Amino acid sequence: MRVVSWNLRFDSQPDAIDVEDSLKNIPDPLEAPKFMGKKGEQPWSIRRIRVAQELGSNIVIAAFQEALKRQVTDLAKLLGDEWEWVGVGRDDGREGGEYGPIFYNKCHFELLEWDTFWLSETPFTPSRYPGAGSYRIATVARFATKGNPDADKKCFTFINTHLDERSEDQRKLGASLLLHRCHYEASVRKEPVFVVGDFNSEQEGRDSGAYRVLTGADSPVAVPAEFRAKFEFPPGSHPHFKMLDLRAETPRVNVTGFFRTFTGFIERLGWGGGGRIDYILGSSAGGWSSNRYETPNVTYDDGVMASDHRPVYATIRLD
Repeated sequence: MRVVSWNLRFDSQPDAIDVEDSLKNIPDPLEAPKFMGKKGEQPWSIRRIRVAQELGSNIVIAAFQEALKRQVTDLAKLLGDEWEWVGVGRDDGREGGEYGPIFYNKCHFELLEWDTFWLSETPFTPSRYPGAGSYRIATVARFATKGNPDADKKCFTFINTHLDERSEDQRKLGASLLLHRCHYEASVRKEPVFVVGDFNSEQEGRDSGAYRVLTGADSPVAVPAEFRAKFEFPPGSHPHFKMLDLRAETPRVNVTGFFRTFTGFIERLGWGGGGRIDYILGSSAGGWSSNRYETPNVTYDDGVMASDHRPVYATIRLD
């Protein structure tokens, strides 16, 4: 299955242009594109068509970050009737604020269950960690594959998140909550589990805490007792459990594209600015392998960038 995680950049320049108008204004594909001379961020009404075109038709799960309700409904229209999605607005658990939606192709998967928790000290109610810049959530979906006899169905859990841009303490707590939930899924369900999203955390350096907690380099911080109790797993199950970075778990010849995932709407080649903060991780308990990992560019001939982040794709096999 080919999956993608992509921070879309929230709809910061809203307008009244609907999807149908954008589709009507797609230029003739046989005409050479003209460079628009525009720099930096463009409105979502321009960028959304580029997002849909980049995603194409060969993905089966798409996780987005920073998507406001309009962006979620636009993508539902653009992806088509084969797709469904789950998620809530992070500010109120309904439609307020940014979503962390998980889109899935109904032809390939059956949704078994889904839920949301907040990456805070009160994870089961809409809440913000003290000192964090925003409310932060994780969207959790459990799927079963379709198209095979029941005996051959594969089940797995897929988690989408966006950690805080301001607070390193929030990122460490968020990573610890995510790691605990993944450990529960792997131990109790005995199925593969994946975490994707924008961690706002580098692999190393001052702000690397979340990445290091999830990948086992640093110990997790204590998670709230109510969370630990709800997602309790047997003592000693999967000792040294951690999440594995699929970029490192993929055959090197099949790791393509860019290292850096954040661009800030600036075309960045070589080093300087930006960073790798968007990831796809899989549980160390196994049940999966990664065959390809891609971070393509999303700047087009006319100069428009689809987002200030590059999408991250992985092609995963469920064993």
